[in-house]
Amino acid sequence: MHALNKNRPLRRVLLASATTVSGIVLLLALKPHTGPTVVTDSVAPAPSSSASAAPEASSGTGGSTKSSGGSTKSTGGSTKSAGSKTVTGDTVQTRWGPVQVRITVKNGKITDVTALQYPSDNPRDQEINSYALPQLRSEALSAQSASIDTVSGATYTSQGYQQSLQSALDSAGL
Repeated sequence: MHALNKNRPLRRVLLASATTVSGIVLLLALKPHTGPTVVTDSVAPAPSSSASAAPEASSGTGGSTKSSGGSTKSTGGSTKSAGSKTVTGDTVQTRWGPVQVRITVKNGKITDVTALQYPSDNPRDQEINSYALPQLRSEALSAQSASIDTVSGATYTSQGYQQSLQSALDSAGL
């Protein structure tokens, strides 16, 4: 005899109720995806005490913040010397830890990208970032922008890298 027999409507009601409750429990247990958030730096760069360091000038405003879309951003510090400028991007807090990059710009082109902060708390983080960071660096140098591909297996680090890189490019005026 079939479990959903028309002669036994109570079974159908119980089965439908149990299915509904199970579905609601599964939906409530599902964790929503959250994107990386930007962490602000409230420390301004220290001024140079030497008068002979005239070619270097700090053009970053580390203490200023701006709010857009609910996230708080701070402009990264930058240093300019003989046509070359070094700019540090915002620290982006990802699910696995902070990500921050520094770029060097010469004659309007990115000549170097360095990851200053990245997740490295456990051996798995170190393994992932040992292959992901060089790949992200080479893509950023070849693309000359933050429009780079996400590295498979390092999605959160890639997204944080892209956001920090974009903030550094914005601070550099590129």
